[in-house]
Amino acid sequence: MSNYREEQDRHNIMRLREHLKVLPPFLSEFFRNRADYTSTRTRLGYAYDLKLFFGFLISETRDFKASSMDDFTLADLSHVTADHIEEFLEYLSYYTTNRNREDTEYKVINKQEGKSRKLSAIRTMFTYFYKKGKLTSNPAELVATPPIKEKAKVYLDVHEIANLLDEVDSGEKLTKKQRSYHSLTRSRDIALLCLFAGTGIRISEAVGLNLEDIDMSNGCFRVVRKGGDEAILYFGQEVEEALSEYLENRHQIPALPGHEQALFLSLQNRRITDRAVQNIVKKYSKISGLKRITPHKLRTSFGTNMYRQTGDIYLVADLLGHKDVNTTRKNYADTKQEAGRRAVRDLRLRKDD
Repeated sequence: MSNYREEQDRHNIMRLREHLKVLPPFLSEFFRNRADYTSTRTRLGYAYDLKLFFGFLISETRDFKASSMDDFTLADLSHVTADHIEEFLEYLSYYTTNRNREDTEYKVINKQEGKSRKLSAIRTMFTYFYKKGKLTSNPAELVATPPIKEKAKVYLDVHEIANLLDEVDSGEKLTKKQRSYHSLTRSRDIALLCLFAGTGIRISEAVGLNLEDIDMSNGCFRVVRKGGDEAILYFGQEVEEALSEYLENRHQIPALPGHEQALFLSLQNRRITDRAVQNIVKKYSKISGLKRITPHKLRTSFGTNMYRQTGDIYLVADLLGHKDVNTTRKNYADTKQEAGRRAVRDLRLRKDD
């Protein structure tokens, strides 16, 4: 896993450096500081969001003399107001971009979640320079976070998970083309889905697993969590059986150079990608007739089912790798609603005879 993560970090660092070449020069200090507290992936997200923000200030407003981001200074930043930031959030609702491709424009629509993420990047930047004494005010703190409507939690109970795995096992409802290579992917796909639903592993963690990370004798495996912390996750009998069957097949596959240690391989014998895993889950959730399922929803299902079984939110937070227990509360289904449903179902309006 370490080689894969190091490779991803190197790739993200190179992409981040390309963004920094066009961002205002004073931001280099900000990104150096954030390197001690955030992952390269997070900083890359900051760079993308701040690039949009400064591009908007320069091209969509008339309040700044800078004609390019290279000319935008800290003095200019001190003149940014809460109104500018709110106008930017409104702009994000709909805009067009060529994405560095000539003569081709793409329409971009940001919902409240996207706006909230970009506001977070702006706040982090302003807070840094304000605390360093390089700004006398922090206008980002005056901007309200876009309200996000609570969505109904989508998760699978143990019976639905069993049905989903049965569909993967049989492959009866797959298209003729899909059935032609089902025998090659069946054990891999079952192992993947079992890991998501049986351990709560993240998709990036599953993709990054190496053969050496699996310890079948102790029923556990090693993952690198967000922030770079290592953790040991344990699995039950059904996950063990799925992994054992897959490993028998995996050891017979000649992986391409550079991918020899990858646990999960694509049909091209390369380390499987996040997108490929998402498509696998989407394929089987579609034929099973269940709700639209993603790897993250299987992870949420694990958290929900574990909470129902144990009633211990702190244990579930630890299993999911959440450093803040409040994050866990937002990511598992509302068990109070379930308790209310059971109570109403058991209510008797007439006395028993």
